[in-house]
Amino acid sequence: GIGLEIHELCQPALPFRITKLVNNMVHTVEPGIYLPGKGGVRIEDDVLVHDQTPEVLSTLPKNELISL
Repeated sequence: GIGLEIHELCQPALPFRITKLVNNMVHTVEPGIYLPGKGGVRIEDDVLVHDQTPEVLSTLPKNELISL
C-alpha cells in the first residue's frame, strides 16, 4: 500500500489477505525477476482503486522490457 508509511498494508502483522480493497486506496504491484549471474529487474506500477475497479497510474511503457 502507498500511504504515510512505506508499504503500509504489507506489514506481516496486518491481515492483508483478508483486507478488502476499497475506493481511493493506492497500492503498488511490484513483480520482479532475478537470474543468477545475469542480474534482475523489478517493475513497479501504482494502482488506484476507483469505482471498485483498478486504475493503473503508471505510464512507463514496458514494450522494451517484454521483448528482452
